[in-house]
Amino acid sequence: MAAAKKATTKPKASDKDVRTLRKIEQLAQAAVRTVEKKENPALSIRMRALSNVSFNEKKRIIELGQKTQSREFFNTAMARKFMQTFLIARGCKTLIDEGKTVSIRQMFYMTKHTLQGSSENTFEDQSESDPIIEDLEVGIDALREELHLFANKRGLVVGSLVVNDAGDEIDLTRMGRGGWGIPSICEDDQLRFVRNKAEFILCVEKQAVWHRLNEDRFWEKHKCILMTTEGQAARGSRRLLQRMATELKLPIYVLVDNDPWGLYIYSVLKQGSINLAYESMRMAVPGVRFLGMSSFDYKKFTLPKAVEIKLSKEDISRAEQMKAYPWFKDKKWQREIQELLKNGFKMEVDALLTKSISFITEEYIPKKLRDKDFLQ
Repeated sequence: MAAAKKATTKPKASDKDVRTLRKIEQLAQAAVRTVEKKENPALSIRMRALSNVSFNEKKRIIELGQKTQSREFFNTAMARKFMQTFLIARGCKTLIDEGKTVSIRQMFYMTKHTLQGSSENTFEDQSESDPIIEDLEVGIDALREELHLFANKRGLVVGSLVVNDAGDEIDLTRMGRGGWGIPSICEDDQLRFVRNKAEFILCVEKQAVWHRLNEDRFWEKHKCILMTTEGQAARGSRRLLQRMATELKLPIYVLVDNDPWGLYIYSVLKQGSINLAYESMRMAVPGVRFLGMSSFDYKKFTLPKAVEIKLSKEDISRAEQMKAYPWFKDKKWQREIQELLKNGFKMEVDALLTKSISFITEEYIPKKLRDKDFLQ
């Protein structure tokens, strides 16, 4: 006997979903009207490049400018991206209509197929679809999260905070060795802060450093929230940090490697990134403080010569580029980067273990916090 078919109830669209759907439909309707006039349909998308970003001194964030690029259908150099943009837009409309969410990897497969009568694929790999998703965000002024797309989660947190994640209350003091994985989507309709007893946030670049501090229960001894971005911060980590800064009003200290790449990770948390400049207002945290590692720590903490890692040509070139960025023009930052170049070597945070296994927990970070030895 066949089982009775279970009726499925389509979830009610939120106001946010209705607004996003309207934007996608307006994009499509504009293209259709142009075709009906027998004209060349085109998309106008703001350029996501260094030449179209500026540093807002007052807000202390990177902002996207108004320069645009046209994407025309009847142009052999642009037709492919024109088609891809509408494929992604159609995929996102389907997700919103059905009240479902997929990863950006899954969206790649949702929109990948071979064009009829040809051997041409709509997308060859994900490196083609990801930038198109960002173009669509900018083109219709809708965030990736509003398009029902997420990325793989990255980043861990423990500490004196209780959150409600999609209805589940989670005490971040009870996360054991593994910590709470930061979701890709950290918007307030899905994630709420329930109780906070922390007095500050310590954000570290490396997961290994986070494990050292977690095993030493640094967060408990110093009444803080301990977070790792696991390298360059994903959007979920940046959004969570921004929300904690604005809603919990906690000071945030960042600990990264002493090299240009560590400085850039700090810079992205603080001012935003060039590629996602259109999202700086909801992701950048201008108040974050650079706790280290500083180029001056080598002498200050009498580290052994064995921890030195010679700067490569690429490191030197990157450091010189960063010196020229408007957001690093302050004298204290020029001095910090100049010292890195003068040293001729870089250092990893892990190098502090040459002093003792828990030197970072018991001496390095407490001394820096006590002496207010940080940069802003």
